[in-house]
Amino acid sequence: MEKNIYSLIIEPILTEKSNLLRTEPRNTEKRYYVFRVRQDANKTEIKKAIEKIYNVKPIDCKIMNVKPRKKNRRMSKSGYTRSYKKAIVVLDGKEKIDILK
Repeated sequence: MEKNIYSLIIEPILTEKSNLLRTEPRNTEKRYYVFRVRQDANKTEIKKAIEKIYNVKPIDCKIMNVKPRKKNRRMSKSGYTRSYKKAIVVLDGKEKIDILK
């Protein structure tokens, strides 16, 4: 499957923790944005995709694989959530991505 920059970034992750990273920098002049990305994406491809899509210059990109968690289904059947890859993109404090459009 061909890698398109628009198919590398699946969606932004909007949780309480990621919103705190985005809005309140931790004693630094940096902003952190969290995205769900494709399993075969690497750091340089993600940085280029963010740069093209949102017109910002990323400073750094951190990647982590999120493992599946055990989840109880109906009537004592158990299953697992899906695993995925997550990217934390670091921007300068002056630049901003408007995620909630």
